[in-house]
Amino acid sequence: MPDPRTAWRVVTAMFILNGALFGIWASRIPAVAVRFNLSPADLGGLLLLLAAGAIASFPLAGRFADRVGAAKVTRKVAIAYVGALFLIAIAPTNLALAAALFLFGATHGGMDVAMNVWAAEAERHIGRPVMSSFHAMFSLGAGLGAGSGFVAETYDIGITPHFIIAATVAAAITLTSARAEWISDVRETGPAGPIFRLPKGPLFAVGFIAFCSSLGEGAMADWSAIFLVHSSGATEAQAALGYTVFSIAMVVMRLLGDGITLRVGAVGAARLAGSVATVGVLCAVGFGTFGMALTGFFLMGVGYAMIMPLAFSRAANDPHVSPGAALAAVSTLGYGGLLLGPPVIGFLAEATSLRVAFLFLAFLAVMIVLLSKKISMQDTRKTSP
Repeated sequence: MPDPRTAWRVVTAMFILNGALFGIWASRIPAVAVRFNLSPADLGGLLLLLAAGAIASFPLAGRFADRVGAAKVTRKVAIAYVGALFLIAIAPTNLALAAALFLFGATHGGMDVAMNVWAAEAERHIGRPVMSSFHAMFSLGAGLGAGSGFVAETYDIGITPHFIIAATVAAAITLTSARAEWISDVRETGPAGPIFRLPKGPLFAVGFIAFCSSLGEGAMADWSAIFLVHSSGATEAQAALGYTVFSIAMVVMRLLGDGITLRVGAVGAARLAGSVATVGVLCAVGFGTFGMALTGFFLMGVGYAMIMPLAFSRAANDPHVSPGAALAAVSTLGYGGLLLGPPVIGFLAEATSLRVAFLFLAFLAVMIVLLSKKISMQDTRKTSP
């Protein structure tokens, strides 16, 4: 096994790549909508396919991570994830775009589960809390990917060359950095059961907290740019900054997250996070200016930052369920929210308005505050995913 510093570096590289590819996609959604002449409902439907791909991949990735090894699964799925972004870039029709988005969601979700199992292994190997810092690197990657979209919009670079060049550069750097020997924990998961399982008992509450946070993250990824254009009169280039500001806040807070959790505890950290996210949503929706919307997005990033690391660390260390199975089950709710958020906001916006749709995120942030006690590791009664 590598030394602790190398262990942190190789897992970090995978989190950066995952975030970067998603950020590249998210930053150009307005341009994709224009290219294919998509209404909010049309875009919501396509994003629902992306969500379906991810949800389908969660249990499979968890099962393979347990049986084959998280490191091996993460690296292989990462290559397929890059290829899926290429397919989005060259999609000639709406049908081809739909198929590419389903594959993009499946590879994104599969890599997410596998790399978080790997991250839990690395955290145990390092011997101190580092999960929040890994998720900070996902946000850093997402911010860099979104920043590439801002550059592409500013210099009028098309979607196809942008996606292919940016993804190739990101993959070359991160996959090279992740080259190190790693012996993953491998375990027999028992007789085959249903592929799709929701978490039960305490893990269900953990998964629902993750759902409330990640639905907001997903909404920000796919709708922040469009929100700024329609609600504050921002240009497309300015609108690309929305997700960048959000991601920067996520990075900063996640870098601080392990220390905050040690100081106030997991429950206190979750309660604080939900409260700040609520204020952020209200700030973004309540004022019609570009500056106040960006302020709200920043506060939302601060609020959402620690929830997924807390939830995933709690799930990966459950004493009764294997890490792959526990993370897959929690991810079904957690990252299901990340990917279901965009279509939900799209359908709500079609029925009401985008600003009203964003208020739904405030309701979910309040739910995080109300359920924050469930994130504690003290509640470890026997559960099954």
